[in-house]
Amino acid sequence: MSLRTPPERPVVAALAVTLRGPAVLLVQRRNPPDAGLWGFAGGKVELGETVAEAAVRELREETGVAAQALEGFGPLDIIGPDAGGRPRHHFVLIPVLCRWLAGEPQADEDALDARWFEVATLDPARLPMSKDVVRVAQAAVLRIPHFD
Repeated sequence: MSLRTPPERPVVAALAVTLRGPAVLLVQRRNPPDAGLWGFAGGKVELGETVAEAAVRELREETGVAAQALEGFGPLDIIGPDAGGRPRHHFVLIPVLCRWLAGEPQADEDALDARWFEVATLDPARLPMSKDVVRVAQAAVLRIPHFD
């Protein structure tokens, strides 16, 4: 789906909400629709791939970090209208809680940067972030004790 051509249907994508202790891994997007903003590693789910598999794959491709997918939660609809109010893009993003296993983040060609951030200090006024990053990161922290 091109961002210039109106979509025929939503695109399903996975987000790797990766925790290492009290920190979450974020990437700074290089490309639209959120170029320059910080968010979770992620991307489109490929045919025959589970959402969990897509999250782990995208995380590895975008940052070089290895993680274990634990559970998916709360899908997000990201709909960007064009000047006429028609959908320019529509993504259904499925966050997947992931536990860091190995590796230090290195931004790939789709990212400007990749870093760990303390969830408790995430502040959209100081760090330009994609929609719902803080809310999803906080929800992930609440879920992780169940898996420790």
